[in-house]
Amino acid sequence: MNKPLSTMTFVQLRHFLSVAETGSFTRSAKALSITQPALSRSIHALEGGFQRALFDRVGRRSELTHFGRDMLERVRHLVCDADDLVAAARGQGSNTLRVGLGAGPGALLATPLLERMAYLDAPVRIDILRGDTDRLLQALRQRALDAVVVEFRAVTPSVDLRIEPLVEMRGAFMCRRGHPLARKRGPLSFQDLLAYPLTSTSLGRDVMRAMVDAYGPEAHPDQCVTLRCSEISNLVELTRNTDAVLLAVRAVAPDLVALPVHPPLSAARFGLVTLAGRSEAPTLPLLREVIAERMRSDEKALPRRSRTAA
Repeated sequence: MNKPLSTMTFVQLRHFLSVAETGSFTRSAKALSITQPALSRSIHALEGGFQRALFDRVGRRSELTHFGRDMLERVRHLVCDADDLVAAARGQGSNTLRVGLGAGPGALLATPLLERMAYLDAPVRIDILRGDTDRLLQALRQRALDAVVVEFRAVTPSVDLRIEPLVEMRGAFMCRRGHPLARKRGPLSFQDLLAYPLTSTSLGRDVMRAMVDAYGPEAHPDQCVTLRCSEISNLVELTRNTDAVLLAVRAVAPDLVALPVHPPLSAARFGLVTLAGRSEAPTLPLLREVIAERMRSDEKALPRRSRTAA
């Protein structure tokens, strides 16, 4: 006899979410610290309650069925609402800010955010996660973060995400003072840059496309970037001490020389990404205050309107 829906557990729903995200019972079992047979029994019981299959086994992967895809967001919201309820009962959440920062926003906002929280009269716990866009969005969807600040054109459109455009910031090729390129007169070509190591963080698809459009196929970052690191502060220090050329938002290293490359780089467009349909964290206005102070001082602010990625 099938288990009725009323007796299903949140543990089973969390197991479903894990397999949906990893596509693998083996990886999910390891992440959940349970055996694979136990995980399989849990998913089987859930499917019995729904009386519908949630996964198709395709080779070594487990892919969501049409019904599974329909249920995914509902289950995610249900589990996350339960987590919020538990946090509220424990008095957590109102004095916590959990934010994910991409490379550029991380360099500009991490220290000012920490300083702001350190000087508040009422203590606020802040957790900052630095990483690439995909990793940060995964943490946001898992409710491990309240918001992320990233180049929002790199965000794959999805109905579960709300994007608030914030600011455009100029990108640039930069080098140390005294660099051979800094002593040249007149505009530089992209070919001029290739005589030196080119360094950057991981770049979004729109940035890659813009570079190829502007400078040709050889400007694809996978071809031209020879020194890559997820922590931009390390790249800035590298550029200060070597002949490397840094590709980044101009504001992250104002002491470096912005090279007059023709045509100029297009601007980066940063946005605040939160979960659609979720109440906003009470501490999020503090993040907006720091963004307004540190990311809009000499840049062009985007229209303040929230939108759901569709």
